[in-house]
Amino acid sequence: MKFIKRITFIFKFRRFVPFLKDFFLTNEVPIHKKALGVLFFLTYAFFPFDLIPDYLAFLGLIDDVVIASFVLERFVKIAPESLKKKHKFIEK
Repeated sequence: MKFIKRITFIFKFRRFVPFLKDFFLTNEVPIHKKALGVLFFLTYAFFPFDLIPDYLAFLGLIDDVVIASFVLERFVKIAPESLKKKHKFIEK
């Protein structure tokens, strides 16, 4: 069930572009949370280990989708409530 939630989460990626911009530009998010967000991203981007090799076509992308959705979920989780409401990640 959690895997399905993450898949639907990643299909809503276009919502994350303005969210991520606001996350890093707002003064509401403390600098240590921004640094944690960058650490999440860099760890994902430069971690050379794949659970399923990418040459296996669709199956190879599954672990990348799961990890990317996990990282994006962490950004939302550490964001202030006002930012979550603005981008409709929680109900107003």
